[in-house]
Amino acid sequence: MRTSELIYDWNRLLARDLLPARRVELNDETLRDGLQSPSVRDPSIEEKLEILHLMEALGINSLDIGLPGAGQRALDQVEALAREIANSRMKIRANCAARTHENDIRPIADVVQRTGLNIEAATFIGSSPIRRFTEGWTEDFLLQTTEKAVKYAASLGLEVMYVTEDTSRCDPEMVKRLYSTAIDCGARAIVVCDTAGHATPLGAFALTRFVRDEVVKPRGQKIRVDWHGHCDRGFAVANSLAALAAGADCIHACGLGTGERVGNTQMDQMLVNLSLMGVPPWDKQDLSRLKDYCYAVSRSTGIPIPANYPVIGEDAFRTATGVHAAAVVKAYKKNDTELANAVYSGVPAHLFGLEQVIDVGPMSGKSNVLFWLERRGIPATDEVIDRIYKRAKASDHTLSEAEIRECLGMPSESSS
Repeated sequence: MRTSELIYDWNRLLARDLLPARRVELNDETLRDGLQSPSVRDPSIEEKLEILHLMEALGINSLDIGLPGAGQRALDQVEALAREIANSRMKIRANCAARTHENDIRPIADVVQRTGLNIEAATFIGSSPIRRFTEGWTEDFLLQTTEKAVKYAASLGLEVMYVTEDTSRCDPEMVKRLYSTAIDCGARAIVVCDTAGHATPLGAFALTRFVRDEVVKPRGQKIRVDWHGHCDRGFAVANSLAALAAGADCIHACGLGTGERVGNTQMDQMLVNLSLMGVPPWDKQDLSRLKDYCYAVSRSTGIPIPANYPVIGEDAFRTATGVHAAAVVKAYKKNDTELANAVYSGVPAHLFGLEQVIDVGPMSGKSNVLFWLERRGIPATDEVIDRIYKRAKASDHTLSEAEIRECLGMPSESSS
């Protein structure tokens, strides 16, 4: 019997009505928006190139390669990334962030000219009443700035992605006016932003549906609608899925959810969920390099991966609990890896190049000990099992490899 036939999946009941049957795109912001976190280290260009190639391997559709108007270092790295994409003939598409100002837009066109790579200009501007009041901006100022910037970018031959910051706290009338102006001036993609992490899934759905119904549909043009979210309320992935259900075409996200304050939508978790939910093309995409991608982001930015982080955290597929481990062991004894990966986990480890790990600790049963020994080809006599089991029960933590081997009178593998 197939493992899927042993699971009643409540997640699928409304999926046909709510989830997009169309292909969903992902835009990776790790190398630009993700680096706005005050805790990260800006990776070297070599590290950024490694991450770029991992994005390509995962099938991510596009990425923000930087804000070239920010200075010479930023410009040099943007150009290096653009050249790598062009020279390696990658499928991934590039975009660059730019304030709605000629000084930010012009450098993008210069990089396009020097590298031959088509780069979308992601021009952004604040939109919400609270931002307008704080900055002293009038509505007319925002509309005129939008018109001038989008027309200028288009005049340079750039494709334009128009981004309104803090859309999730903006009044409906201004949302309509800003996006309508941008589209009329040549923008072919618009980005709905939850910049302050204010939205809930219902709010993300309502806002995205409003933009679809009130701005895009009446124009009858092919306009891509993107969602860009932050995780201040812990809703980033849920909001992104809600935006997709409401009609968004593309989700912006960062590896490990890096980004300002508590971070952006987690790219790795979007990949996992889109894959498991059967959303094309992610239902068919090879995600076995996901761990490599996350570890590369962690190494290059200095952001640690918590042990309990979904899928790629150290504990994601690891158990030392007796009842749980016993079920996993029984599944393995049926020679069914898929069953072992599903019996106590909602995420099948093998889909992401990973596997279940059974350790020994104070909550373990003897089956944990037996499995641990068998996996390492160590003879499992009753005396040996009892010795390790008693050590585990007397411990306040999961035993390390060295501690178990100490019970066996054996050197640890690291010292052998």
